[in-house]
This record gives sequence, C-alpha cells and structure tokens, in this order.
Amino acid sequence: MRYLMIIASLLLTACSSSYPNQAIKGQVFPSVEGQTLEKQAMILPDDLKGQVTLLLVGYKQDSQFDIDRWLIGLDMTQTRVPVFEVPTIQGLFPRMFSTLIDNGMRSGIPKPLWKGVVTVYQGGERVQAFTGNEQPNNARVVLLNSQGTVIYFHDQGFSVDALNQLKSQL
Repeated sequence: MRYLMIIASLLLTACSSSYPNQAIKGQVFPSVEGQTLEKQAMILPDDLKGQVTLLLVGYKQDSQFDIDRWLIGLDMTQTRVPVFEVPTIQGLFPRMFSTLIDNGMRSGIPKPLWKGVVTVYQGGERVQAFTGNEQPNNARVVLLNSQGTVIYFHDQGFSVDALNQLKSQL
C-alpha cells in the first residue's frame, strides 16, 4: 500500500500545469463535476445555487493545513455559511488513481464530514487555471453568491485579517 501511495504522489506532481494566480472576484465559478466522499455526484457551482457558499479549494495534500486553519477560524468565530472542501487534482494519472486517493482521504476524515468534501478530478485543470495554482499549499478561499459568482477570493494563506474580510462579505 505504501508503494502505491508513493507512485500516486509522484504521478500527481508529474502531470501538473502551472497557472499564474488570478483575481477572480466578480467572475462565475467554472462548472465542474465532482463527487463527495459519500460518493454523491455534484456539479459545482450549479448544485450550490440559491445559497451563499464557501469553497475551500486545495491543490495539494499540504493544502489541508491551510484549509484546517480556515475551518478552525470559521468555527471559533461562529461564522455560519455552508462550507465545502474541494480537493482539486488535475491530470489523467490522478483520475486513474482516484479510488486510491479518495480512500486515503476517507481514512483521514471523520465520516460525518464526508458530505462536505467534494473531489474534482476531470475539471481540476479548469479550476486551477481559473484561480491560479502558484503557492499550491495555500487554500483557495472562494465565497460564492447564490448565483455562483465569486464575491470573495483569497489565496495567500490563512490570516485573521482575511477571515474578517470574508466575514464582512456574509
């Protein structure tokens, strides 16, 4: 199993395109298909329309550290907004290992939280081109309005100031 994880990690990093970071506020989030860890299909942002929603998009496993800081900050400040973690992986090889990758995430995430984790493989490159993927350890914090338009975006890592700016948009 460890051997497979090493191979999967190498394949994930070997097939990545680099995109400059973007200013996406005011733009409609691209339509991409994903699946929750509960194996429910979702189309983002279409399935979220009608409500303001926060996406915490991660491009690498190391993004989880930044995502966790955002989740803790949101919880500690009692910020009430639907939140979805969106691991977004580009390339053909990751799709081939999607079951292995998803099972790895399931083993590290408590089952009650699986419905809030939507993994995007096929549209991963489209999302990364949309936001940019420089500094890939930083989460992409994307607040969508009820129509799927970005009303807040941050890609510089968690900070209290950034959390307060996000909260001011709610």
